[in-house]
Amino acid sequence: MNKSMVALLLLAAAPVFAQQATPERQAEVARRGAQVMPFELAATTHLFTTTQNGGVQRVVAKDPSDARQTGLVRAHLRDIARQFKDGNFSAPARIHGDAMPGLARLKAAAPGQVQVEYREVDGGAELVYRSDDPQLVTALHEWFGAQLADHGKDAMSGHHHH
Repeated sequence: MNKSMVALLLLAAAPVFAQQATPERQAEVARRGAQVMPFELAATTHLFTTTQNGGVQRVVAKDPSDARQTGLVRAHLRDIARQFKDGNFSAPARIHGDAMPGLARLKAAAPGQVQVEYREVDGGAELVYRSDDPQLVTALHEWFGAQLADHGKDAMSGHHHH
């Protein structure tokens, strides 16, 4: 791997760690999230893992035996996957605002430039995002970082696969 590729990968991962949100911002995001996400934010954990060509967004119930939250997570992520495949990123905009890092580039992507795959996991589901466009990969990483910051204690960074 050459030096420029390493530098690009480090820059892409940096936004995930660089962002912080105030407690007031996190409370506002939680309030808005309750209007968009059918599951309880405090009863779930959001895990964001960046990858070389995108990332994985996993949402699981904190209580693995909570079938209600698990079902709500799965239904929501299935719906979100369909919306994102159609280029509709209105749900994250309603929760985090239109100025959310990375969101404008994701909205502007042509159909198929960002692939989104839904998968069920124990206690919830995940969305796998992939793109061959380095700018869209960076947008995904920025978007993940913004979500990590905004969801505070209910979100965590996964292992980075670069």
